[in-house]
Amino acid sequence: MSITGSNETGDIRWRWVDTGYADAHTNMACDEAILLAYGEGLVSPTVRFYGWQPPGLSLGYFQRIEEVDLDACRRLGIDVVRRTTGGRAILHDKELTYSLVANENDPLVSGDVVESYRKISLALVAGLRLLGVEAELAPEVPPGTVYHGVNGSGNDAGAPLGSSACFDAPCSYELTFDHKKLVGSAQARSRGLILQHGSVLIDFDASNLVQVFKMSDEGRDDLRRKMESRAVSLSRALGKAPDRQELIEALVRGFGSQLGVTLERGELTAQERQATARLAQEKYRSTEWIHRR
Repeated sequence: MSITGSNETGDIRWRWVDTGYADAHTNMACDEAILLAYGEGLVSPTVRFYGWQPPGLSLGYFQRIEEVDLDACRRLGIDVVRRTTGGRAILHDKELTYSLVANENDPLVSGDVVESYRKISLALVAGLRLLGVEAELAPEVPPGTVYHGVNGSGNDAGAPLGSSACFDAPCSYELTFDHKKLVGSAQARSRGLILQHGSVLIDFDASNLVQVFKMSDEGRDDLRRKMESRAVSLSRALGKAPDRQELIEALVRGFGSQLGVTLERGELTAQERQATARLAQEKYRSTEWIHRR
């Protein structure tokens, strides 16, 4: 049975960890390792913060590898990895990534995927406002909209069909600033557990992202213009690049206040570290996994 996070006094305690920077395969493996550990009842619900070195392109679980220019990724030094979550491709570079692992029946994050997104996004809003960013939630995508890759394995909480890139348009209840997308997230559910992770843009250069997709020069120019008009970074919102530690601390406080939990600083367990190394090598680096679609 999974740990609920409640102690004898009724206080709800979650863990938060900062795992620093890692390559794309290790980062996705670590998220899954935490999910497995939580599912075995070995750790509390966990919020993790991390970065990417070198930059990585993560594909949604259902996304076709044929959309990606692998030669361009190699030339630019960009790792390619497939997520367990749905949604569209994200180029992870100048950003802070968060992930959250909890029980899908936990009332703090429960509900269908869209409602769960809303609850988690409100925590992100609370954190960013502590940093001085007046972030808001994108409205829910209207019923009947055609969605990207929604089934039991993962989804992006209502993303209308568009380009291959995640930051092309906000999904239901994702974070915006000045009506532009600031945070892109995706969620997967497995064995009664939630894994949600998302990218908080610190800086943004659409010209890098458009190079990794197979399209005409005209198509790249069109996508670049769209993304520059629809996405925004914290550097633009604040007028300066935020300090990484201050950003993490603000988000920790936001999660704590909005969800009503005490987040305690922790570290990965030895089992989580071992599972991360194993999953990175056996799963996330494998051609079979990356090219499965």
